[in-house]
Amino acid sequence: MKKYKFQRIKLSALIALCTCLMSFTSNKQSIPYTQTDILVIGGGTSGTIAAIQAARIGCSTILIEAGSQLGGTMTTGGVPFPGLFHAWGKQIISGIGWELVKETVEMNNSKMPNFSKPYGKAHWRHQIKINGYLYALLAEEKCLQAGVDIHYYEIPTQVKKIADGWLVTIVGKGTEYIIKTRQIIDCTGDAAVVALAGYDRLKEEVPQPGTLMFEMEGCDYKTLDEKVVKQRYDEAIAKGTLLKIDSYNGVKAMTQARPGLSVQHVLNANSSTSALHTKSNIEGRKSLMRILRFIKSLPGCENARLKGMQPETAVRESYRIDGLYQITHEDYIGGRIFEDALSYSYYPIDLHVEEGVTPKHLVDSAVATVPLRALIPKKSTNMIVAGRCVSSDQLANSALRVQASCMGMGQVAGAVAGVACKTNTSPAQVPLNEVRKILKEHGAIVPQK
Repeated sequence: MKKYKFQRIKLSALIALCTCLMSFTSNKQSIPYTQTDILVIGGGTSGTIAAIQAARIGCSTILIEAGSQLGGTMTTGGVPFPGLFHAWGKQIISGIGWELVKETVEMNNSKMPNFSKPYGKAHWRHQIKINGYLYALLAEEKCLQAGVDIHYYEIPTQVKKIADGWLVTIVGKGTEYIIKTRQIIDCTGDAAVVALAGYDRLKEEVPQPGTLMFEMEGCDYKTLDEKVVKQRYDEAIAKGTLLKIDSYNGVKAMTQARPGLSVQHVLNANSSTSALHTKSNIEGRKSLMRILRFIKSLPGCENARLKGMQPETAVRESYRIDGLYQITHEDYIGGRIFEDALSYSYYPIDLHVEEGVTPKHLVDSAVATVPLRALIPKKSTNMIVAGRCVSSDQLANSALRVQASCMGMGQVAGAVAGVACKTNTSPAQVPLNEVRKILKEHGAIVPQK
């Protein structure tokens, strides 16, 4: 009897184990599955443009965005100055990004700067002020019109290489599914997908500080006693109720903060993980609270108010890819024209440090170019990147990361991925003449030697 009971227990345990395994297997098999020609991950400055370009040339395109809207630094980040499209009196970046910017300006009844004047090193005169809210709406509309399948609140968790592309596991609120795609465009800003795929990334030991964009009102700096302000500032710094990084441009900058104006620095700002991004956001908001309390303590600023604040700290740099070519700052400021250059970039070296920033301009009449090789991770196939994770040294990256340049790279990535699909090749092997033809057909300005 005991023997029989023991055998029965063993049998029951075996049945339970088999049931559990069958359930596990069934759950795995029940994960929804879809496929697309091109998967764009990251709906920021570059990713939005990449997705539109890929879809406009007839490729099925899915766009994955972790947040709730498109636009990246121009919308969520609060930097509504998408420069620079012009250099030395001529336009050097056009295409889909320019199309979006123009429509935003026109629909908002705003005005463009006078681009006919070659301001040269006074680059800020060619900055375009846009309505970030409207830009987000138009970016989404253009994606939908092109046929892009937008997925908000989702991130990739696993990337697996297969013979003809990739299997990417996506998770989000109440969902998990797998996308089979022929080409991946990583526009995460952190090269997050590149890392998931097992390719190398580069980063600096000390990254550029970030900034939480905000706007103040109710305080007129002209009415303040500068001696009193200086005294109160020194006292606040000595007490630790205000830090020097809270306003690297001084008290005047704090009282006159407006959208797109970089006032504070958040040291070691990083968006590569949820924990680090959370910390960056918290530190940015703590800084803003110190700023607000200090301003309200000044005689005549008791009624100072916080008019607006962005939802997250804008991060200037994190990871970059280890690409087939690394753009150096010498390449950049000298305006090197690469044989595989497909887009331009024009912005001074803009390296932020704890104390502030000192621009370093390109040599006279020079315009930098971005080679295709700098958008392709080493040893990769069927993958390309766009945006601030472009393969470059830190100084070059500090200029390449601006919006117009990222838009140009995004359109290149969308066109290259599309041609790779149509020719059944990888981005490094695409016929450049075909890519250049597509870019020109869609309004882009392509570098030529």
